[in-house]
Amino acid sequence: MQILTHPFEPFFDENAKILILGSFPSIKSRQENFYYQHNKNRFWRIFEILYDCELKTIADQKAFLKTHHIALWDVIASCKIKNSDDKTISYAKANDINIILKKAKIEKICVLGKIASKYFAKFYPDKDFLELPSSSPANMSYTLEKLVEQYRIIKER
Repeated sequence: MQILTHPFEPFFDENAKILILGSFPSIKSRQENFYYQHNKNRFWRIFEILYDCELKTIADQKAFLKTHHIALWDVIASCKIKNSDDKTISYAKANDINIILKKAKIEKICVLGKIASKYFAKFYPDKDFLELPSSSPANMSYTLEKLVEQYRIIKER
């Protein structure tokens, strides 16, 4: 396995108040050049339900994030990973989230999944964050309804 480098920039502007961090983009997301593009990942479906909207295209998704002051990035800048399986991540190096924290007024950091949370806590032991369950199709212990309930905290200010 070769070391892969995160292929795209964080998505945010200076109005972002919530930072959502995943682990590392899936193969499909790397191909599409944006976050959570695997059709079985429930990330965008969760937000469609929470905000009663449709997020079918990347343009829709980007407009939604800006409207709701949400920044999106990943904890890991580079790593070895087999396919898109977070459990196989090794040799992980951190993304510098201070790029976002210096420019935006982030009030809440949400990290998605146990592996992303483990690396976030390792890379940023001084930062408070909320761990939310992964929206990945591999996380079958959470139904879509349970995910929506857990992610509702993102809407709370």
